[in-house]
Amino acid sequence: MAPRPPERDIAPTVQKLRFRYAKRGRLRFSSARDFQRALERALRRARIPMAYSAGFSPHPKVSYTNTAATGVASEAEYVELGVTRECDPVAVRDALDAVLPPGLDVLEVVVARTKDFAHRLEASVWRIELPEIALTDLESAVAALLAADEVMVERMTKNGPRTFDARAAVVSAECAAEEAVDPACAILTLVVRHGTPSVRPDDVLSALRGVADLVPPVPPRVTRLAQGPLHEAGTTVFDPLAPDRVDEAEAARTR
Repeated sequence: MAPRPPERDIAPTVQKLRFRYAKRGRLRFSSARDFQRALERALRRARIPMAYSAGFSPHPKVSYTNTAATGVASEAEYVELGVTRECDPVAVRDALDAVLPPGLDVLEVVVARTKDFAHRLEASVWRIELPEIALTDLESAVAALLAADEVMVERMTKNGPRTFDARAAVVSAECAAEEAVDPACAILTLVVRHGTPSVRPDDVLSALRGVADLVPPVPPRVTRLAQGPLHEAGTTVFDPLAPDRVDEAEAARTR
């Protein structure tokens, strides 16, 4: 007979909170696991009443969705947390932001009032800064990419090398240059649809190298600006927390 977990008095989850947080500056080099450890420490320091799982090794009921890769900055990372009593989302945000290290910044907390949040994260908006790349060279490479039916790239995964089409996930791409900041730095803004495997900004850069031999002479700076439901025009994404705010407003009117 399999051993049974010990009997424990586990407080039930009475509320779920959804967080949007940013990963900025040097903290962009933190891994997903680094952030998990930092958040769980911050939750304990801020005395947030976390809900725990049952079983032999109870752990906080925290869900991490579609996290950005190590080395990538982001303004749109999402976490869902179960708590054992109702909390004021603004107070939770302020308490966590006060104890998390600068660069891991909680931007917003809302009560989770809708289901299937992960399904709403259909696409991401990425900003890729390419120092020492001329705008005209970037525009030519992007035009070649968008004109292609498919562009196969290879990436090493934990199960070995995998080859997939990077072009299919690129919904839109725009090129620009910030003359006032750095005239020698071209800016590529991408809307990339999520899928399996997930096409990352470095995969798109590999595709640009394949179709136009565009090779950045220095490492690019990558930031996720947003992720959420894909706009029908394909040029941006909607706020994935908006349905929770709508339901919160409706709930407030009926109180």
